[in-house]
This record gives sequence, C-alpha cells and structure tokens, in this order.
Amino acid sequence: MKKLALFLMIFALVFVTACSSGGGTESGSNSGGGQESGANAGGTNTGGTDNSNEAKGAGNQPYPVTDKEVTLSYQFWDVNQQPAMQKIVDEFNKIYPNIKIQLEVIPWDQYWVNLEAAATGGTLPDIFWINATNFRLYALNNQLLPLKERIEKENYSTANFPEPLLDLYTIDGEQYGFPKDVDTIGLWYNKELFDQAGLEYPNENWTWDDLIENAKALTNPEKKVWGFAAHISQQTNWYNTVYQAGGYVLNEDRTKAGHADPKSIEGLKLFTDMIHVHKASPTIGQMTDTEPRVMFESGNVAMIFDGSWNQIRFRDNEYTADRVDVTYLPQGPAGRATIVHGLANVIAKNTKHPNEAWAFLKFLGSERAAEIQGETGTVLPSYDSAMELWVKSNPKFNLQIFVDSLEWGVGYPTTVQGRKAQQIETDIFTKAWAGEISIEEAAQQVAEGVQAILDEDNAKYK
Repeated sequence: MKKLALFLMIFALVFVTACSSGGGTESGSNSGGGQESGANAGGTNTGGTDNSNEAKGAGNQPYPVTDKEVTLSYQFWDVNQQPAMQKIVDEFNKIYPNIKIQLEVIPWDQYWVNLEAAATGGTLPDIFWINATNFRLYALNNQLLPLKERIEKENYSTANFPEPLLDLYTIDGEQYGFPKDVDTIGLWYNKELFDQAGLEYPNENWTWDDLIENAKALTNPEKKVWGFAAHISQQTNWYNTVYQAGGYVLNEDRTKAGHADPKSIEGLKLFTDMIHVHKASPTIGQMTDTEPRVMFESGNVAMIFDGSWNQIRFRDNEYTADRVDVTYLPQGPAGRATIVHGLANVIAKNTKHPNEAWAFLKFLGSERAAEIQGETGTVLPSYDSAMELWVKSNPKFNLQIFVDSLEWGVGYPTTVQGRKAQQIETDIFTKAWAGEISIEEAAQQVAEGVQAILDEDNAKYK
C-alpha cells in the first residue's frame, strides 16, 4: 500500500517529538509496506524472529507460563467488539487452555472513571485497552507493565507493528503497549434521504461548501430531518476541520495550544455555523437529548462525520444496513486532513500473573488476532493483510476510503492530562455551540485553559 507507506513517512516526521523521546506520533497505521507482516505469538512463527518457544514458555525461557489454571481480566469499552474479542480468546485458549480470560465490557462513559478508581485502589484489570488521550498519564504514574526487557530477553520481534503507532505507546525508549488497531474518519451519509431530495451522493471532490449546501437542501424541520449533525466531538468532528483549515490543536512538541489561531477558529466555525447560520443541524440541546448517531440511525440526520470503528454498528443496525454509505471527509481551505488514532493493549504493572498476561498480550498483537478483527469487520487492524480483510468484510460500505485516508492523516493531538484538556474543550465549546458566547471567545478561553495544562505537564513530566 503506497499510500499507507507515504502516510507513515509524513506522520513520523510531523509528530517526531509529540509522543516519545525516541520519536513517533500520536497514532498511525501499518508502517513499511515491504516489511514482514505477522506476529510471533501463540507458538506459531508468522514472520520475523521465531518466538514459538517464548510464547509457550518452554525450556529455559525467561518468562515461563504456569501449567496451573489462572484467570486474567481483560477490560475494554466497545460492546460491538466483544464477539471478535471472544474469538481471539478462543484461539488463544487452543494454545493455553489453562489461562482463562474474563472479558469485561465497561461502557465508554464509565470506562475511564472506573479505570482511574481501579488504579487508585490497586485493582486495575490484568490487561486493558488504552488510548492516546490517557496513555501517558498511566505510564508516567507507574501503572503499566514495562515491556522492553521482555521483548529483548525473548528476542521478540515487533517489526510487524506499525512503527509510528508503536512509538505512540513508548516513552523514553520504554515500550508499554502493543497496537491493536488504527482508525480514520469518514463522511457517512443516508442514500435514501439523498434520493428523496434528488441530490447526488457525496464524493471525493466535495469541499466544505458542498457539505453546507447539501446539508441545507436536506434539512426539513417539519419532518424533523437535518442535513448534518454538527455535534461536539474532538476526534470525529472539529479536530479534523481545524487541520483542514490549516490550524492546529497542539503544536508539535506539545508546548502550545492552537485553538485560538484564526485558522483553527475557521475549522470550529463550520460546526457552529451549521447550527446557527445555516440551520442545517440539530441544536446542541437536541443532540444532548438524543445522541447524533442515534439520529443518523433513525433517518433524522442525513450526514455525520464518524470513525471507521462504527461501520460494524451501522452494518448491524436494521435501518442503516442498506440505507447508508461512506466517503472521504470534505476538503477544507487547506486541503484534506483526517485524525488518525489507534488503541493499544497494555498490562497493569501490579498484575498477579505477569507472565500469563504477557503471553496473552503477544497473542492479542498477533497476525491471527488482526485477521479476526479484519474478517469480522470489527475494526481496521494495523496490518496490511488484515486491512484488506476488513475492507472486504462488508462490500455494502465503501470502507476503502478509511484506508486511503491514512495518506493525509494527522496524529491524534493529546498531552499527559489529555482527558482534563478535552473536558475543558467540551465545557467551553458547549457554550459556543449553544450560542451563548462567540466561537472566537470560546476558542480563546479553551486555548488559555489547555495552555495551563500543557505548562503543568511540561513542568512535571519533562
């Protein structure tokens, strides 16, 4: 995939100082189109170094796995991914029948609060999902099991992982997690509503102007139909348009907040104008009462920016399964941009079964696990081969656009106290989305609040 390789080269250069002292990015995809793919776990060598004995803990290996029955907790937030996670566990148990994996699904709106409480109480799950927003906080506060020594002692190959995404979960040369997936953002649209309005479907040539004009044409207040859902969402919405306008959220070394930059404000105004100027979006109050995705799934919203991970939700929804499709995000004044991110699986430092958790972590990072995620359509895996499986998993949707969009990907901007920064963004921008203050005033307040967090982070952790 030439586009993918190009993206990674750009990505590594742009975010070399943003995520670790060794260079890297906030997120990414499968690096190095020509490198060996495959993983080295589960007793099968699928590329790179032969790790079959290490995976089984056989012989004089440094991290042997017990023959006794143990139970590990594996925590994540997406119930849509639970079937695929269970399939991965089933495959793992063919190799390690004595290591029982207890799947724990905690909804997104409770996940981080619960995780923080567990960290404080010393009861973190053995293995769990983490994202860029929260990773550095947990790693720098000694909550995650370091992996570098295990990787080196077992001669375990990480060449199959995308390097920029691997670097995202690295600090000062220490590895803390293995990439699970990669995601980008697309423009989802309701074909039936476009047909009823006599409009052509969105395509790769669309600009913001096309989005606005079609959103206005699709809006019918009497039928409670709006052309676009201009809700407050960092990753799926305004982070993308800020960069499409030529602005920025954080600078490269995470020392300056860019929300008040005039170009950043232009990217923010696309959403507030959709509500208050063009009247083509539900109000912030309406989107608080009813989640925008639910509106999209019921035919009340014709278009929505959303991530690759939600294709399985729209595929399985009776209304959207045959009525919607997806295309590239519209181009902004500065061109194309999409936020790229990817989750990692990590091990709690205080796990009582570090070797068994290490064995499961390696399997979660294996090519077979990526294939399961791909062929089930669960998420876009960070392997070239598994990416194609994901694209083919649902021919009803144009999923290839999510892979293509990696070419103009922008790494997820975050800092150590990422959740705190995002709360400031949401709290203040909600006032602008509601029309209580101007977007310019809100952007200045957000920039000042996030800047204070950056200054605090840089003083404490650098």
